Amino acid sequence: MRDLSSLDDYVLWLDELFVALDVRGKINLVGMSYGGWLTSQYALRFQDRLDKIVLLAPACTVLPLQCGFVMRAMFMSLSRRCFTRSFIFWIFADMAKKGEASRKRLKTIADGMFDSSRSFMPKPLIRPTVLTDNELQSVTVPSLFMVGENEKIYSARKAVQRLNKAAPHIKTEIIPNAGHDLTFVQAELVNRKILEFMKQPSGYGDL
Repeated sequence: MRDLSSLDDYVLWLDELFVALDVRGKINLVGMSYGGWLTSQYALRFQDRLDKIVLLAPACTVLPLQCGFVMRAMFMSLSRRCFTRSFIFWIFADMAKKGEASRKRLKTIADGMFDSSRSFMPKPLIRPTVLTDNELQSVTVPSLFMVGENEKIYSARKAVQRLNKAAPHIKTEIIPNAGHDLTFVQAELVNRKILEFMKQPSGYGDL
């Protein structure tokens, strides 16, 4: 098996996975963070395979990553446990406020990330990109964009403003009291909104 070295490699691998799994009919695809960006890229190339897509705080896609996120991620790459913990507690700040049990879980997540970075040769990722207005407009499959109000990778408000202007057919939701940890701290709300969206008629005009 050859390494994945380009965006096309990633998107084709995902499509080959669906073929190997013998997925019948249209696909509902949900992607979080980097996976959200890949979901948007898959939608640009294989819209005929999709029924609906959900983008959960997708990396870039709508806006560039903020400098604060990039700088903290660079510090985390210096392979110091304290930097990894600091990054995780920063980007999952709403979860850290939930109490001692949540903070212990974050420490476990951070330590697992640090240990894995020390134990395995990291594979280079394709840097996520911001979709142009034309690309956003060309995604005609019913789409839902969800982001926490306290998102750290970019401004939730500005992301929604851009989508509402450039691609108003994409449904947008800002999740309260959450950031990049929206699927943890607001799991019930996020799951409910996804399921409600999936139950809507699939026609493009039904958005």
